[in-house]
Amino acid sequence: MTTQLTLYTNPMSRGRIARWMLEETGVPYHTEILEYDGSMKAPEYLDINPLGKVPTVVHGDQIVTECAAICAYLAEAFPESGLAPTASERGAYFRWLFFAAGPLEAAVTDRNVLGLEVPADKQRMVGYGSYQTVMDALAAALSVTPYIAGERFTAADVYVGAQVNWGLQFGSFEHRPEFSAYADRITQRAAYRRATEMDDGTAAAQ
Repeated sequence: MTTQLTLYTNPMSRGRIARWMLEETGVPYHTEILEYDGSMKAPEYLDINPLGKVPTVVHGDQIVTECAAICAYLAEAFPESGLAPTASERGAYFRWLFFAAGPLEAAVTDRNVLGLEVPADKQRMVGYGSYQTVMDALAAALSVTPYIAGERFTAADVYVGAQVNWGLQFGSFEHRPEFSAYADRITQRAAYRRATEMDDGTAAAQ
């Protein structure tokens, strides 16, 4: 599929994850920078993403929102990038991609943004159980292999890695050796550095 590819984003958003993923694929794409409470809420964009949020990727007639979905979609749309899982990686790939999009983000947001701690007697009612359980599970996974699905970097590492790296930078993650080593590995990638430079440049110009 070689049809036009457009990224709708803002440099101060989760759109940085989608930009990084696009840079990993190496395919050309067009960028539309949207403003909070402005073009992000304009009728023409709400027709594309009714939530009025970024990022959104439009690839021909395909519209993809949600960062984890964007990572998975682009890995499959551009298999030559080598970012999709092999047969032996699929279980861990999908497990941790969805773990990061569900339990991990919910636990971090509840604790660090909303100031919520789940009481012990309510943890079985909450998908992630507790913040500590989530941190322990992710650290254990990253202690076994260098990347989240195994021995090589995949699209799941873009999403999981962005969560870990941001969490360490902004204090929403515990500083554990497993997290720090993982963040160091992924942020050395050329695509990550290109994407960061592009978004930092755009943010500085705003």
